[in-house]
Amino acid sequence: MRTDRGWRRFYATGWLVSAAVAVVAGRMWQLHVRDLEERTQAAERGRDEAARHQAAQERLRIARELHDSLTHSISVVQVQAGVAAHLARRRGEEVPPPLLAIQEAGQDAARELRATLGALRADDDAGPSGLDRLPGLLARMRAGGLTVTMSETGPPYLLPPEMDQAAYRIVQEALTNVTRHAGQATAAVQLCYGPGELVVQVDDDGGGPSRSSAVPGLGLIGMRERVTSLGGRLAAGPRPGGGFTVRAELPLRGRS
Repeated sequence: MRTDRGWRRFYATGWLVSAAVAVVAGRMWQLHVRDLEERTQAAERGRDEAARHQAAQERLRIARELHDSLTHSISVVQVQAGVAAHLARRRGEEVPPPLLAIQEAGQDAARELRATLGALRADDDAGPSGLDRLPGLLARMRAGGLTVTMSETGPPYLLPPEMDQAAYRIVQEALTNVTRHAGQATAAVQLCYGPGELVVQVDDDGGGPSRSSAVPGLGLIGMRERVTSLGGRLAAGPRPGGGFTVRAELPLRGRS
């Protein structure tokens, strides 16, 4: 009897010791796993901080390059256009509309460059332009000789800043491409404010040898990148009856 009780006590003690060892081992494993997680999170934070620092340095470098390469050229264009307009007025002549368009475009480019450089330095990607500046853009295009009309469908509503900027840039680039590649053409800008998306479409009836190129230019690539970053779709190509169409469909997240 005593021997049986002794063995039972021995087994019970063994089980207790085993359970205690298991608990301690489990606790130590949990502490080890937690330590690994904390080290991993610290390493990720360090990598993120290094990436942000590197991106900030790259933005500053780009800002310096843009300032050094473009500011002087834009200033020269403004000065030359201003001098030409001043001389024309002194001679009692009417200043040619294309010259006024060049002068105004230079001033606008200088403002946008300053705003863009400021955005790069301040880590602000909102951008300086929106659809509220579309009338001025159309006026400059008309002064430069392009016949362009504009229409809106649906009641306009407030757009998110990044979408507002993208819509303006799409119209700007599309009209610039018309003046460069379409020859004597007319263009039509359409804005459709739908319940779930904004549709921006620019049509023209021009031709020209460069319109048939299958290789997209940097302007079209930039437009596609803007639209894709907003989760939208871009279609750009020749029209069946001649001319060219750029159509961007920009979804309105969170709007019903």
